[in-house]
Amino acid sequence: MEAESLYRRIGRLIEIAPPPPLYGTLSPELMKWTGQASALVSAGGDFLLQAEISLAIDGLQYPTRADSFQKIMITLYKALAAAELAAPPSAQGAFIPVGNSFDAFSAVAKILGSAMKDVFLVDPYMDDTVLTDFGGSVADGVPLRFLTDVATVKPSLAPAASRWRAQYPSRPLSVRLASSRTLNDRAIFVDNIKAWTVTQSLKDLAKRSPAEIVRADDTAALKIAAYEAIWMTATVVI
Repeated sequence: MEAESLYRRIGRLIEIAPPPPLYGTLSPELMKWTGQASALVSAGGDFLLQAEISLAIDGLQYPTRADSFQKIMITLYKALAAAELAAPPSAQGAFIPVGNSFDAFSAVAKILGSAMKDVFLVDPYMDDTVLTDFGGSVADGVPLRFLTDVATVKPSLAPAASRWRAQYPSRPLSVRLASSRTLNDRAIFVDNIKAWTVTQSLKDLAKRSPAEIVRADDTAALKIAAYEAIWMTATVVI
């Protein structure tokens, strides 16, 4: 397995980790998850990590199963770090552990700061933090476009957008509302050619659970075209 694919799959597995088992029989979901964990660690080719996770998984049969589960998570994080080092630089930093708010900010800021012509953000749960946290990362003169959902947009977005336009006339900003439940992704589009999907809303990124920011090279053109079409028919806020 390629290092980038392994890195993303281990990160996703950590993101969907079940609660630590405390008592009773092990659930089918937990057994499936541990099987996937074992397979992915083995795919990394590190025999020491393979031995660690095998022992930890075996320990789930005993009363100290919560400790064994923690050892599984530690081994997964070790495998994640090794896969990240082997992955291309463009893929590194895509997985953001829970609580690492600065890493989340840095990852998004790096993407937004690369824009030369246009930044187009899609998030059904958008609020004012999209501007207060990330607006300053966009270069002066680069237009900002925000597309959110009429049913789930937060009330703080519109007043913040109005104040932004008043204070930063050299940083054009447009906000539109899509029809209810038409937005399926949280996405970042840059210069109409590059696309990233984000597993959580920007306002909550990595606050309560791990998050991923995944570059969508193969599907970028399709995603951009689909959301540009929604943008054209969305209701103008500002």
